[in-house]
Amino acid sequence: MPDRQDPPKSAFGKKSTAQQVTAGIDLRGKTAVITGVNSGLGLETMRVLALRGAHVIGTARTMEKAQAACQSVEGKTTPLACELTDFDSVVTCADEIRAMGMPIDILICNAGIMAVQDRELVGEFEKQFAVNHMAHFIFVHRLLDQVRAADEGRVVMLSSSGHKAAPPEGIRFDDLSFAEGYRPFLAYGQSKLANLLMAKELDRRLSDSNATANAVHPGLINTNLGRHFPKPMLFVAGLVGWAFMKSVAQGAATTCYVATSPDLKGVGGHYFADCGVAESSPQSQDSELAARLWTESEAMAAKWLGE
Repeated sequence: MPDRQDPPKSAFGKKSTAQQVTAGIDLRGKTAVITGVNSGLGLETMRVLALRGAHVIGTARTMEKAQAACQSVEGKTTPLACELTDFDSVVTCADEIRAMGMPIDILICNAGIMAVQDRELVGEFEKQFAVNHMAHFIFVHRLLDQVRAADEGRVVMLSSSGHKAAPPEGIRFDDLSFAEGYRPFLAYGQSKLANLLMAKELDRRLSDSNATANAVHPGLINTNLGRHFPKPMLFVAGLVGWAFMKSVAQGAATTCYVATSPDLKGVGGHYFADCGVAESSPQSQDSELAARLWTESEAMAAKWLGE
């Protein structure tokens, strides 16, 4: 059984870019899968990993968006449609990747939505929980055999410092539709806590293999993730955003660092920000909560998980 390693001190930081953290890394012969490549962090992550030689399978809500994104970068890419509000679409996309038959060296769950102002549902789930957690849980679950088959498979979950805004109980297992007391950032916080808990529990379940799982906080970045913000907030962000926000190139750095750095071989179960291990909430470190989330998610997603 491989030993889990402690992360070494990183040579990179808040202002590092994705290209800088991957300089000199040769990803030729490696396969990366990234959700949400049509814009922002996903597009930059795909661009940089393809630049370093990886074959990147990039997903977006429609094939047209995925194709446009893949055609905009240099290197080997494969576009696929994956609509995260439609779990059947998630299954179809994962099965298309499985049919390609190759190991997955890097699996990045990047796509997400944030601060949906009015409560919306996807089936029985509040929309942010459905898209950010449940859809990716199904996607990863169906691709785990290929991650395990890689020499050193890495799963990277995009969480957020927003996980600290989750409800006091962490995950509202008795009200995943958020029928009571819906607040946009509270629900978002729950979904991002779920991403972090999933990474920790997944890493525990991968401990008999060479594969690892980690979560990252990319930072505050001016992307279309904030498209659901109230208009006054968008106006203020547009005026002063670049004074305190990272660029997209800087925002993708932590993801690319965790996905590719040779220094992180055998490092799993951690939460990274600014290209280094960061402090996360007490809830995110609750191993019983992480295990329960995994078990409950398996039960709720059973019809989409297959064998």
